[in-house]
Amino acid sequence: MATRLPGLTAPERTAARVRGLVKRFGDRAVLDGLDLEIGAGEFVALLGRSGSGKSTLLRALAGLEPASGGELEVPGTVSVAFQEPRLVPWKRVGANVALGLDDPDPAAAAAAALAEVGLLGHRDAWPLTLSGGEAQRVSLARALVRRPSLLLLDEPFSALDALTRINVHKLVLDLWERHRPGVLLVTHDVDEALLLADRVLVLEDGRIAHQTTVDLDRPRQRDHGDLVRLRAVLLDRLGVTP
Repeated sequence: MATRLPGLTAPERTAARVRGLVKRFGDRAVLDGLDLEIGAGEFVALLGRSGSGKSTLLRALAGLEPASGGELEVPGTVSVAFQEPRLVPWKRVGANVALGLDDPDPAAAAAAALAEVGLLGHRDAWPLTLSGGEAQRVSLARALVRRPSLLLLDEPFSALDALTRINVHKLVLDLWERHRPGVLLVTHDVDEALLLADRVLVLEDGRIAHQTTVDLDRPRQRDHGDLVRLRAVLLDRLGVTP
């Protein structure tokens, strides 16, 4: 079993630290001695082929997946936004955001979070009346209302149409710049990783096989020469021929 260590003495320096993490499913080691550190306020994107263990790593960091060995240090609060918003259909939007919230006034905290994602007017709506983009915004509000030091995003944009995805990308960056949690974004989309993240990792054979720093100011243009070069390198690492 992995050892989940208590908070660090200086939690402001790191959002998560992983040493020698192992996760086995039967005889197969999906994560095999993986090392990773996410700095406080850092935006990290994780790429990898299907089945490489990206979501397994995210779930281990969230405490949802028991690891087989290694060490995890996650000093502060962790929140997760999944590919599907996973809203409770029999609770209204505001109640979904406030669900399980440890706050003196959870309804007021939920309202403030919904205002940040532009959906305060929907707090009394039922989840099934929301569009896909609106439901994902509610999911983000539910994650951020807990003031996480580590925000885990498990392909939260993949089911959105192209225009909605652009708008939600901008929203996520705005929220990240306002609150500055450490972020780990799991994605299959190389362009998305380069547009959003400060650092992009490639998971291969159960370990971080490659990483690159995106040393560009935002907003980033897809045709920027440095992004085109980084994109080619990442696609090559993923076994994709442009």
